[in-house]
Amino acid sequence: MAKTRNPLNDVTARLRRPLLLTWAGLIAERLVRAFWPVWSLLAGAAALVMLGVQDMVSVEAVWTGLMLGGLALVVFALRGASRFRFPTRSEALARLDATLPGRPLAALADTQAVGAQDVGSQALWRAHQDRMAARAAQAKAVEPDLRLSRQDPFGLRYVALLGLVVALLFGSVWRAGSVAEMVPGAGRGAALASGPTWEGWIEPPAYTGLPSLYLADQSGVIEVPEGSEITLRFYGEVGALSLSETVSGRAGDVPPATGTEQEFSIAQDGEMRIDGPGGRSWQVEAIADTAPRVAVLESEAKTAFDGQMSQPFEARDDYGVVAGGAVFELDMDRIDRRYGLSAEPEPREAIRLDLPMPLAGDRSEFTETLIENLSEHPWAHLPVTLRLRVEDAAGQEGLSEPVEMKLPARRFFNPMAAAVIEQRRDLLWSRDNAARVAQVLRAVSYQPREGLFRSEKAYLRLRVILRQLEAGIDSDGLNGNERDEIAQALWDLGVLLEDGDVGDALERMRAAQERLSEAMKNDASEEEIARLMQELRDATQDYLRQKMQQAQREDPENSGDQQSAENMMQMNQQDLQDMMDRIQELMEQGRFAEAQQALEEFQQMMENMQVTQGQGQQGQSPGQQAMEGLAETLREQQGLSDQAFRDLQEQFNPGAQSGQSQGNEGQSGGEGRGQSHDGQPGQGGQGGQQQGQGGEGQERAEDGQGGQGAEGELADRQEALRRELERQRQGLPGLGGEAGEAAREALEQAERSMQRAEEALRNDDLAGAIDDQADAMEALREGMRNMGEAMAEQQNPGGQGQQDGPPGQAQADPLGREAGQGRRAGTQDNLLQGEDVYRRARDLLDEIRRRSGEGDRPDVELDYLERLLDRF
Repeated sequence: MAKTRNPLNDVTARLRRPLLLTWAGLIAERLVRAFWPVWSLLAGAAALVMLGVQDMVSVEAVWTGLMLGGLALVVFALRGASRFRFPTRSEALARLDATLPGRPLAALADTQAVGAQDVGSQALWRAHQDRMAARAAQAKAVEPDLRLSRQDPFGLRYVALLGLVVALLFGSVWRAGSVAEMVPGAGRGAALASGPTWEGWIEPPAYTGLPSLYLADQSGVIEVPEGSEITLRFYGEVGALSLSETVSGRAGDVPPATGTEQEFSIAQDGEMRIDGPGGRSWQVEAIADTAPRVAVLESEAKTAFDGQMSQPFEARDDYGVVAGGAVFELDMDRIDRRYGLSAEPEPREAIRLDLPMPLAGDRSEFTETLIENLSEHPWAHLPVTLRLRVEDAAGQEGLSEPVEMKLPARRFFNPMAAAVIEQRRDLLWSRDNAARVAQVLRAVSYQPREGLFRSEKAYLRLRVILRQLEAGIDSDGLNGNERDEIAQALWDLGVLLEDGDVGDALERMRAAQERLSEAMKNDASEEEIARLMQELRDATQDYLRQKMQQAQREDPENSGDQQSAENMMQMNQQDLQDMMDRIQELMEQGRFAEAQQALEEFQQMMENMQVTQGQGQQGQSPGQQAMEGLAETLREQQGLSDQAFRDLQEQFNPGAQSGQSQGNEGQSGGEGRGQSHDGQPGQGGQGGQQQGQGGEGQERAEDGQGGQGAEGELADRQEALRRELERQRQGLPGLGGEAGEAAREALEQAERSMQRAEEALRNDDLAGAIDDQADAMEALREGMRNMGEAMAEQQNPGGQGQQDGPPGQAQADPLGREAGQGRRAGTQDNLLQGEDVYRRARDLLDEIRRRSGEGDRPDVELDYLERLLDRF
């Protein structure tokens, strides 16, 4: 009988690669489990050596550690060798078979014990072996289990690996040479073979921002800043290495050249050399830290109409400027010592100001602007000498060349204001001038001619100051606090006389126009014409501001309404700015005759300009008229909602005296006191006529009888309001884009909400009507917002860089000022709430000027700031 072939041999021949990998994994498992203490000990010892622990302890401790470590290494190695058993092929085969379902490899190794002579049993056995062979063919290599948590429950292997990683990052393999030097009999050749036996670093001063240098990587000439610190460490036998250097300039008590640690600073050029095994030499060049430099940019200095000084300067340093200051000193030699200045001045310290520094970026070279208002200083308009001082991180200072100038300050063109400010200066110059100042003030205020004082308030204030000054003179003279108090009062009086009201502003504008006209006739220089043109711009801006404030004072009722307080101006301010730009352009082109004619037209237009508020829609575009109509519809809807709410309250409180509350708003929707709605006969016609300003003349369907409080009449009014909204929606101007479509959809939604409210009112469902009316008002507001966006998109198709709004519409500028109108775009909301919005606007403008002077800012931002300054 022929011998049956074992099918396991055929399967294992095909599974040679998975079986080999499984066998290798078994070897790795047994090696790791047997010898993990060996490589953990080696890793820990290497970490200690590279971190230089052997240099911190005695030689005896090093030798003791080496012997104990070697003994432990031998013990662990012998213990691992005794436990290690090389895996056999059958073990690898069993590991592989254990991962397969039904252990097919073991099944293939079996032989048929029962029914070997039965044909059916043989067929069944062959089918079983074929199935097992198919399963065995799917075998894959088994991954080794390298976990050592049972053998190393404290994770000592991880501690050793962590120490080795830290040593590789922060230690040095060269430090292992110091261990070799501790071996008895190790000579100079062994030291050389172990690599460098020294280490050194050069650390430049921190303010330079330069990186540290590793001396072993340097060769030839090394250029470093003065003051750099050099650190050297010598390893091995003491005295084998020595230092020789001429860069520190040290004298006196100098550490020994063979010391294991050397630290010194670079003060001069010289040579540095390490003598001994592995020694090196370098030529060191010390780079001196230059003093910072600063210069005043005289040609770019500006002084605003209110006396604010803008003095640009440029500074530079090799590593960066850290601080600076400006010093104004009085130049007594150039002062005209007449009148009040003939007395000896009281001693005053020089004016010291801090220079602005860039908040971010490189300070090695920059241009900044010193902005300050020194108008109230006693030296205003007197000759002074300006010097700038800057300092670097090394403590070195740099001074600018002295610049002679008159201390920039506000100019007073009103003769009386100028006289008051001059006497204030004399009083601050010396208290000995007090009697003379009192005499002059009494003389100029005695029987003043008409027009000398713009108001009785200013005259009375001067008389009060005069009596206070004379009282101080009579009582043992003025002390410092009294003098300063009177000086402040004189300053406030001078500002009052100079600024005045609208008439004063108009007069200053006329004076500026006359000076500009005379300058053009007399062929003045371009610089003088440019200065006078700027004065005209400032005076015009002040006149427009005064006109707006006057309108708000004369009509306080409408000043609370943002749109009517800001939007109504017959004269477009942007048009005035365009006209002044045109005048300046003509003058720059030398066309003075045309410029003179344009200036006369400008003067006539400014004198005829009137600020109007609440005077209808004169001169407005169709879009603006539609916006105002929708705003009126919104107010009327608010009034209807308020009245429906009060009627709902009366249903639950029948005894309430409706219509008599001080806080009861009528159908004007919060614009004033509304009409009564108590429902008493005969009261509707009288009480219903007490509309506020917003609702006056706007009831298009009710003839003043809508205040009865009956739901039917409210429904009729709601229907009339819905029809009015439908008419307004159909008459909207053509608005394209997504915003225009959204506006139409929102108005349609408001119309549907009004219709639902009307039905609810007819069904006596006041609560439902109020909800629908609230939806209608919200939809109206949304429609108005979208309509405003659509109008802005039509006026500014590009959507970028253009701040022009619809013509004729007064808008708040980005600083929140109320002088913008016409093509100037902005939100209709007042961005700067409060009583003194113009002061806050000026503060913002000053901040823009300051930032525009910071040269380290991105070009895009600087361009944007320049456009803001040019426009506003």
